[in-house]
Amino acid sequence: MTTDGRFALPRLAMIARAAHRRGRFLFLAVAIGCSRAPEPSSAQASGAIAPANSNSQVSQSRQNAITAAVAKVAPSVVTVQTEVVEQAPQDPFDMFFGRAQPRTQAGLGTGFVVRKEGVIVTNAHVVAGANKISVMMRDGTVYPAKILGSDETNDIAVLKIDAKNNLPEVKLGNSNNLAIGEWAIAIGNPYGFYLGNSEPSVSVGVISATQRNLIGSSEGQGTYFDMIQTDAAINPGNSGGPLVDADGEVIGVNSNIFSPNGGSVGLGFAIPINRVVRVVDDLLTHGSIRSPWIGVRLRQAQSSNPRDLLTQGAVIATVTAGSPAAKAGLQAGDVILREGSRVVHNPFDWYAALLDLRAGAPAHLHMRRGSREFDVDVNVADLPEVSAPKVQVLKELELVTVTPAIAAERSLRRQYGALVFQIGQNVSDQTGIQQGDVILQINNAPIKTAQDVARAFDTYGGRTYLRVIVERQGQLYVTEFGVR
Repeated sequence: MTTDGRFALPRLAMIARAAHRRGRFLFLAVAIGCSRAPEPSSAQASGAIAPANSNSQVSQSRQNAITAAVAKVAPSVVTVQTEVVEQAPQDPFDMFFGRAQPRTQAGLGTGFVVRKEGVIVTNAHVVAGANKISVMMRDGTVYPAKILGSDETNDIAVLKIDAKNNLPEVKLGNSNNLAIGEWAIAIGNPYGFYLGNSEPSVSVGVISATQRNLIGSSEGQGTYFDMIQTDAAINPGNSGGPLVDADGEVIGVNSNIFSPNGGSVGLGFAIPINRVVRVVDDLLTHGSIRSPWIGVRLRQAQSSNPRDLLTQGAVIATVTAGSPAAKAGLQAGDVILREGSRVVHNPFDWYAALLDLRAGAPAHLHMRRGSREFDVDVNVADLPEVSAPKVQVLKELELVTVTPAIAAERSLRRQYGALVFQIGQNVSDQTGIQQGDVILQINNAPIKTAQDVARAFDTYGGRTYLRVIVERQGQLYVTEFGVR
């Protein structure tokens, strides 16, 4: 893929950050959102694109399970169009004097209808940072869309459009009941309108594996848990599209690929649909994403050998006081062997199992303590920081006061400070502060809570530069910036 506008991958598509080493090879875990692309032509936007031509003359011998599955799902597949407004210098003089002009970049991805009243699923990275989102149906009809919610951890976003008529919705399958080697059909919009219209593309392969954990080994690398692997061709623009079985049921959401060059090499990965259903249900029922949490932190193997990481077992290192795990009697040194019917071999398997649990429901754990094995039910709670009070500081900067539970969950060295819960990309670029940082000090003022940051900005903002000390991955960093 080039960066000259032809098939450049999107600015917010989490690309080479996800470099991943396997043995002696370097792969890129590429989130496969489509290139920033020009807007569709006026004929496309006005709905002039003809729907698929269903040729009744196709012989019976040419029809099969795959053609039948595509016919069921394709009407529900949509093109997701985004606009991101950036402040960028127009020439070297603007750059020299610090002047910038707004610049709009368009992006394209895929989604599919899960509720006939206009609820659509796509990837979170497809709509990340978008100022405007619209959805084009298969027949060319365009609707403005809003984000109901976005779960960046699972790379799932849920959109809503106000459709006048009942929309064709997909039938959801069961991603816990997949057979290795069964047909897998990827449907989406690779390269968007570069292919000429809004008709989705189809590629076919098999389910290559399930419960794949893609682990980045250093800073900036992507991490994906419990993914479906397929060799069906997945390319930029397929992001958010459905992975379908031969019964025409959606079993996953296409999300990322492993590739040495950015193109499909038969290593595609999809988010299991059962996890997607949990996220959608949380949003529609509770109005927010709930992150499952029981309050344990697992021991990490001190080894660079991948085999050791995969076979170390899921050994509890610490149990947060007052957490569901503590109330259930779990202790440091206990080993998680199984959650429900899912076997847990290592911490990655446990993190994958945790993603599919529901806050408010029990986790059925099979444990080992010494030479004894036992079963225990642990009530699953919401991750502490999700329900913690938040303070809005500046614009696009959201902070949470660090508590002992948050410090334990994130392995922070200190049990105080202001955790950067969310931060806009522009603010991050301007201040040097990143999501996940813990602000400890501003100028000479110690920061114990999120409110302390608000007070410090009020005190120093507009009068002097701020020197901010943060903890990032256990290390202290210093950044300076001004606030107007």
